[in-house]
Amino acid sequence: MNLEILGYSFIQKGLIAGAAISIICSLMGMFLVLRRYSLFGDALSHMAFGGISLGLFTGIYPLWTAFAVSVLGALGITKLRKSAKISGDAAIAVLLVSGLGIGVLLISASGGFKVDLFSFLFGSILLISTEDMLLILGISSGVVATLVALRKQLLHLTFDEEQAQVSGINTDRLNYVFVVLASVTVITSMRLVGILLISALIVLPNITAIMFGKGFKKTVALSVSMSVSSVVSGIILSYYLDLAPSGVIVMISVSMLVGTLLLKHVNVLGKSKSIQKLPSEA
Repeated sequence: MNLEILGYSFIQKGLIAGAAISIICSLMGMFLVLRRYSLFGDALSHMAFGGISLGLFTGIYPLWTAFAVSVLGALGITKLRKSAKISGDAAIAVLLVSGLGIGVLLISASGGFKVDLFSFLFGSILLISTEDMLLILGISSGVVATLVALRKQLLHLTFDEEQAQVSGINTDRLNYVFVVLASVTVITSMRLVGILLISALIVLPNITAIMFGKGFKKTVALSVSMSVSSVVSGIILSYYLDLAPSGVIVMISVSMLVGTLLLKHVNVLGKSKSIQKLPSEA
C-alpha cells in the first residue's frame, strides 16, 4: 500500500485528531462498560443530536448547543435516577428517546435535514481544520488528565459505589463530574464517527480488551491500542477504498471483536481473569 497519502495535510490532521479521540473514547468507555452503562454514550449522542438540531434551528453554533443539552440531560437523568430510584438502563432509555424526540421535532420544524446535520450524524474527520485539530487535542488532554487524577475514586465508584461512599468519597459529585466528562467525550468524538456510531467506538475496543482477561492496567492498554489502531487504519483504508472513514473504523473494531471471540472459542486466549477483582491493580 502506497503511504504517500501521509504527506497530505488533511490526512495528517485527521490521524492526529482521530488518535486523540480514540484514546479518550477508550478510557471513558472502560468505566462505562464496567459500570454496565454501555449505552450511555449512545444516549448522550442522541441528546447531542437534539442539541445540534436546536443549534441549527436557532442559528447558534451547533456544538455549543449539543454540549449544553447533553450535559444538562445527563445531569438531570443522574439526579432523577438518584432521587426516584430509577434503574440505570431505564434512565439511559429516557435520555436516548428524549434527545431523539427533540431532534426530530426541531428538524421537522426547520424544514427537514440539512447538509450540516449529515456531517454531524456520520462524521467528517478528514474535513477538520487546524483549529479544530488543536481544539480536539486540548480537550482530549484535559479529559485524560482529569481521568488520571480521579482514577482511584472512579475505580471505587465503578466496582462498589456503596463502599466508595463509606470510604469518604463524595459519590454524587463524582457521578456528576463523570457524566460531564462523558458528554465532553461524546461531543468531541462526533467529528470522527458521527452521532450514530459513537457508542461503537466507546464500547467495542473495551469489550474486546476485557475478553483477554489481562488485569485492569493491561486491559486499558489493550483497549487504547485497539482503538487507536482501528482509527488510524480505518482512516487510511477509507481513503483508498473511497468509503466513509466512520464506517470503516467501526467495521475494523467489529472485526477485532469477532476475531477475539473466535480465539476464545478455540481456547487460544486461555482462562480469563475476572475484571471485577482488579481495582487494586490501578
